[in-house]
Amino acid sequence: MKKNIFLTALVVFLGFMACSDDFTTNEPENVEDLETFFQTEENVEAAVVGIYDLMHLNYSKDWHSAFLVKLLPGDDANAAGGNSSDQPQLQDIDDYANISTANGSIENVWNNFYSTIALANLVIENLKESTLSNKDRATAEAKFIRAWCYFELTTMFGDVPLRLTLPQGAADFGLAKSTRAEIYVQVEEDLTDAIANLPSKSAVADEFRFSKGAAEALMGKVLVFQEKYPESIPYFESVIGNPLHDLETNVADVWGINSEFGIESLVELGFVSTSGRDWGNIAWGGRNESNLHIQLMGPRGDGIFDVSGTGLLNGWGFNLPTAKLTAAFDAAGDTTRKAATLLTEAELVAAGGNVDETSATGGVIWDYEGAIRVKYASRAEETASDGVRELNYSTNFRVFRYAEVLLLAAEAYNKAGQDGNARTQLNKTRNRAGLADVSTSLAGTALFDAIVEEKFLELAHEGQRFWDLVRWGRAATELAGTGYAPKNDLFPIPIAEIDKNGELTVADQNPGY
Repeated sequence: MKKNIFLTALVVFLGFMACSDDFTTNEPENVEDLETFFQTEENVEAAVVGIYDLMHLNYSKDWHSAFLVKLLPGDDANAAGGNSSDQPQLQDIDDYANISTANGSIENVWNNFYSTIALANLVIENLKESTLSNKDRATAEAKFIRAWCYFELTTMFGDVPLRLTLPQGAADFGLAKSTRAEIYVQVEEDLTDAIANLPSKSAVADEFRFSKGAAEALMGKVLVFQEKYPESIPYFESVIGNPLHDLETNVADVWGINSEFGIESLVELGFVSTSGRDWGNIAWGGRNESNLHIQLMGPRGDGIFDVSGTGLLNGWGFNLPTAKLTAAFDAAGDTTRKAATLLTEAELVAAGGNVDETSATGGVIWDYEGAIRVKYASRAEETASDGVRELNYSTNFRVFRYAEVLLLAAEAYNKAGQDGNARTQLNKTRNRAGLADVSTSLAGTALFDAIVEEKFLELAHEGQRFWDLVRWGRAATELAGTGYAPKNDLFPIPIAEIDKNGELTVADQNPGY
């Protein structure tokens, strides 16, 4: 069952977390006293749902989402859209060379992560002395989401300010950067507490809530990113050994409406098609209960892509597969997973559709390399049957799933010298895709290369590829000729943050920006 997540009136508390003139000059209005708000279980639940809502917003905010910002630097996807100037801030991220310190999408992602952290801090701090029955679980959820946000921030930006307390006044807003190592220490501490107090997947109060298994999986991932491979293995083994977590039987079912919050899902953001969004009430730049990204990423209409016979609807054309990804599927003989990820032009025509480049600007389809995407596709069955279908997709985002856990575990085992166990985990996603086991003689670096390639295929268009290439030291090789430079390993810290934060100067900017 879908769960609508609406941010409650609690968001007014976030007013004091923004570095703005309004904060320093105006008293907040219609704000319930914090000393009394957190004295009931119901209010605590409202606050926690508010944290989920802010995380949801960050991955689904029309043109400025963490989903797109994480995805576009990878070699599995092109920004695409109508032309090279369509949403230029996204084109810049995709093409590396012109990323500005004022890039609007990057700034929005930064701000939204810190807004989410602010509300998590509010909940954590106000429950420290609480005797409410839901204190431990609510605190665990807040700590899990805070850990998630800081892990994402340090992955994308490196050293960042680590705020764990609530500012008491304007003078408290300034905060220097903490090192990535310090961020990781806090993330691990938060996840340790979350693991101890989150329920199992079968016991969560609502399907959108995060479980102990999700926290264990994230802990393992955080440790792998630090190259703490032996330490990560017990966390992965706990998840892998838990029958509540497994692969969907058919890879094509992973992203469909019939497997929402299913056995493969660890962190999933839910959407609905019943909110009646139309061109008059769609919340541009704000919170929508439907998934606008599916329309944004659907095959472009305007006579360019005729999707007859595919079950798809036209969209606005962003997030097209690269030729490199298509070639990788073909080289692996990976027909099943390829069909669940993309559709080549020949396959589109065979289904009854067509591609007409003459209808595109200048007679060239921008960033088109011979295929359209069907993972997170604009499927007619996943939107409202009446009304404005473009604005009411219910497709959920699976931002962390069990298949990734298996491949992270395979990497950890390989790096820890346990190649037999690494092959076992690698073979699980391969077998689900219809591929044979890797050779029992595959070991060492050759086995790691196979894990790298498997992640490219399994997690295509899910925003993991670029950040893996960076941490593996393979970005320069894999992205040669794309405009990539070593400075792109990190995004720039938004100049607006440096201007507002009294403890930061231009000297704190990431190298090369």
